[in-house]
Amino acid sequence: MELDNNIEKLLEKYFEATTTVAEEQTLRKYFDQESVATHLEQYKPMFAYFSNAKEEQYTKLNSLTESVKPRRKFNYRWVSVAAAVVVTIGTYFGYGEYTHIQEQKKARLVYQQTKEAFGLLAENFAKGTEKVALLEEFEVAKQKVYSNN
Repeated sequence: MELDNNIEKLLEKYFEATTTVAEEQTLRKYFDQESVATHLEQYKPMFAYFSNAKEEQYTKLNSLTESVKPRRKFNYRWVSVAAAVVVTIGTYFGYGEYTHIQEQKKARLVYQQTKEAFGLLAENFAKGTEKVALLEEFEVAKQKVYSNN
């Protein structure tokens, strides 16, 4: 009974992670026995697993010792050359499109200015036409005055 109380105290310390290596050895030896207190039976598989896991070994071959096919070295120089070519082509065609758009804007501006100039010219021609009509009336009146004399 005293051993069971001692084991219970060790279990509490074990779950609080405050046991020493010697105390953990005592727990393992206790749970390796066939006769374990009935209320502590639930911990027996856990300690059996820990004992078995300690004896397991990794059997897979180490990847460093296996013969590995040598990897081809990736050449970043060609990637940088390809990127430079893509940027150059994109700039060339992008600049061509940009200049084309700028030329269209300039042409629209010149068209609007020319349209305004022609509008002003038409107004002035209309005024001039009115003046010419007045001159024609004046000429007719002058002819009447001179012909009556």
